[in-house]
Amino acid sequence: MTQLTSATPLPATSSGRKDSPVDLLAGRLYEAGCRFAFGMPGGEVVALLDALERAGIRFVLTKHENSGGFMAEGIYHRTGAPGVLVTTLGPGAANCVNVVANAEQDRVPLIVLTGCVDADEALTYTHQVMDHQALFRPITKATFRLTACGADTIADKAVAIALRDRPGPVHIDVPIGVAESGPAPTVKRRRYRMESATQPAAGPDLDEARQWLADAERPLMLVGLDAVNHGAGETVRHFVETHQVPFIATYKAKGLVPDDHALSLGGAGLSPLADRHLLPLVRQADLILCVGYDPIEMRVAWREVWDPAQTRVVDIAAAPNTHYMHQASLNFVCHVGRGLEALSAGVQTPDRGAWIAGPVAAAKAELTKAFDTNEEWGPAAVIDEVRRLLPSSAIATVDSGAHRILLSQAWKSYEERTLLQSTGLCTMGCALPLAMGAKLADPARHVVSFSGDAGMLMVVGELSTAAELRLPVIVVVFVDASLALIEMKQRGRQLPNVGVDFGEHDFAAIGRAFGGDGFTVRSRSDLREAIQHGIRSLDRFTVIGCVIERRAYDGRI
Repeated sequence: MTQLTSATPLPATSSGRKDSPVDLLAGRLYEAGCRFAFGMPGGEVVALLDALERAGIRFVLTKHENSGGFMAEGIYHRTGAPGVLVTTLGPGAANCVNVVANAEQDRVPLIVLTGCVDADEALTYTHQVMDHQALFRPITKATFRLTACGADTIADKAVAIALRDRPGPVHIDVPIGVAESGPAPTVKRRRYRMESATQPAAGPDLDEARQWLADAERPLMLVGLDAVNHGAGETVRHFVETHQVPFIATYKAKGLVPDDHALSLGGAGLSPLADRHLLPLVRQADLILCVGYDPIEMRVAWREVWDPAQTRVVDIAAAPNTHYMHQASLNFVCHVGRGLEALSAGVQTPDRGAWIAGPVAAAKAELTKAFDTNEEWGPAAVIDEVRRLLPSSAIATVDSGAHRILLSQAWKSYEERTLLQSTGLCTMGCALPLAMGAKLADPARHVVSFSGDAGMLMVVGELSTAAELRLPVIVVVFVDASLALIEMKQRGRQLPNVGVDFGEHDFAAIGRAFGGDGFTVRSRSDLREAIQHGIRSLDRFTVIGCVIERRAYDGRI
């Protein structure tokens, strides 16, 4: 992931021009590495759009604000810079709630810029006027109202808060009068570099944790999103190899250490089928290491899986445990990578061959069997063919639904942030815009999105945005004309089929109508041809409607 720094020079401005408040805001975002902003403008934000463009931040018009937020997230995953979402007042701001809540739960630094009327105007003019700060306060890390004299301070606070600790969204309301006001004070205030606890403090707790690591015969690591956000991939890999510790990744941490690593047990999160093989292994462990493990990604079956009074559990986390999904015997709140280095220091590793060759190998074999992709046709066959044809460096995005659970288990990730999805909020309609953002930020990589037909219908208009941007993303749609995951739950509870079926649509024709190429496939050979076409395409997206049987996920997730 390439990250631009505050040392990156700002574009030159016209001679003699002094910065307005929105110029200062835009300039600070540029310093933070932001090069794109997304959204749907209104008259209230035209001065802000002008300032962004002049600062060197390209504004991309999307067809819905929610999609714009996910495109911004896709940019973040490839550059490390905060995403930028711009919208107007009232209905525009309200349309952002889903993606902002997703950013809060998925730990995404998203700067949300909304236009608003001036305070005096709002006293007597109520058309489209609502309290944006009240709307966003419960789902952001902070919310501000831009002022003429405090613009640069607010901008710096927003960037710092969005990126600090567990990343998340920050909202800035931009009054029309402030956006269109004259030059603002140019004294820049910047937050000095400051860390929380960089590593565990030396003392009895750290000594005890090291002794536990040295004594353990059956250690197991759960590695999660905070390890990704702290850039701890190499540290995690070195640790598991040095101490021979098998590991399970959450879905967002897949690829932090490649999925084909000998000590990898793959991903976990939402699959009861995977839990059937992983949870017994967790219960056999005599030491559990939670390394950047954020349980917001996990289903309820992972709640209180162990008793820290009976099993030794060490939690190295970016933030204190307020979730109570699990408890640990020893807790260290610090930089995840440095915490793992401190734990490792001076520890001699015992022979763990029996644990790895026995229960761990057996669990891996059962998982491989459970998520076999060798079927003649069906959702697993689709995943298998795409993974075979695309290079290991390809970026995949996936929407919520039954197909996401299967794909998150069966798809092999070889680098971090190459499988993008909504894991905390599990929202639909994210795969296509995530893929578009990732492709914009990293055009040399192949990018494929996987959607269910219902999720695709939510965002189908963004295909026109992909055409306008000339983005050659591959768009795979699982077509079964049903909300498969919800239908499975209905049957599981012996309830009638209500509200989960809809018409079967020709997504290939929809793709062509929006300016791309389209294929409908019902076999592996047809899919291979369509994927190869998408790989060769240089400036057009390719939609592939994969028609599968209803109930194709039964027994698979």
